[in-house]
Amino acid sequence: MMGHRLTGVSLLLLGDIAQSRTHLDEAIALFNPATDRPLAARFGNDPGITSLGFRARSLWLLGFPDAALADTEHAVRDAREIGQAATLMLALFHASLTHLLCGDYTAANIETDELIALANETTAAQWKAQAVLNNGCVLVATGRPADAVQMIAPGVTAYRSTGSTIWLPLTLSYLGVAHAELHRFDDAWRCIGEAVTAVETTKEKWSEAEINRMAGEIALKSPTPDTAKAQGYFDRALRVSRAQQAKSWELRAAMSMARLWRDQGKRHEARELLAPVYGWFTEGFDTRDLKEAKALLGELAS
Repeated sequence: MMGHRLTGVSLLLLGDIAQSRTHLDEAIALFNPATDRPLAARFGNDPGITSLGFRARSLWLLGFPDAALADTEHAVRDAREIGQAATLMLALFHASLTHLLCGDYTAANIETDELIALANETTAAQWKAQAVLNNGCVLVATGRPADAVQMIAPGVTAYRSTGSTIWLPLTLSYLGVAHAELHRFDDAWRCIGEAVTAVETTKEKWSEAEINRMAGEIALKSPTPDTAKAQGYFDRALRVSRAQQAKSWELRAAMSMARLWRDQGKRHEARELLAPVYGWFTEGFDTRDLKEAKALLGELAS
């Protein structure tokens, strides 16, 4: 059970998402609450709940947001029942990030606020810093870039001071977008450069497609929009997401490219790109990305 859990988490971070899900499925199937709950004391957190949290990430990436949300709800519920602070903090982190990815920013903030309170109570510096970074990403997503920069920049320093590097590439790309919104393009490209370097050096590739998509959006925000540069980044995002079977990242990349092509008068090409990606999904139609994709398709058809 532990072998499948560790392998599943490692494969997720490396960007081998489908195989990650297979191993995490097996870990969850093998986990027996009656006999395996005591392992939380040995390994620092409950392995069954940990597997659910990481599988939620795999499921969202693979294009199953409803299943991802169900896993995080299951994980938080079980974590509250067993009453181990470390496990509850891990479950709250995964829940907040899943809600961020699904576009439920209110739920994400509630979970990060609880995580910060629990981290303060237990003097868990790493979890506090990670919660602050999640809150900062929500601020970027909700159009508060100045507040986001003030939160994420020192949060990254605090997080790195704990020795942690995991999850930073995606966070740095959010920070880059916030700088771009404030017209600080040197800082924006510096953050994107740091994110790309982190992906290359640590091999944490699960968010590589989204980092490239965000870079493309930054290229379009500059005083003189560089559409060729943006298209190059969007192309890269599409290639990476398809190679990783990351349908949720592919949907975002397809929307970004479709908007670019729409603005260039290539509405038919835009719809031809986006329609099959959106049509692949069988769930999650209440999540933000799928709502936006449906609205964009309707606009392209008019």
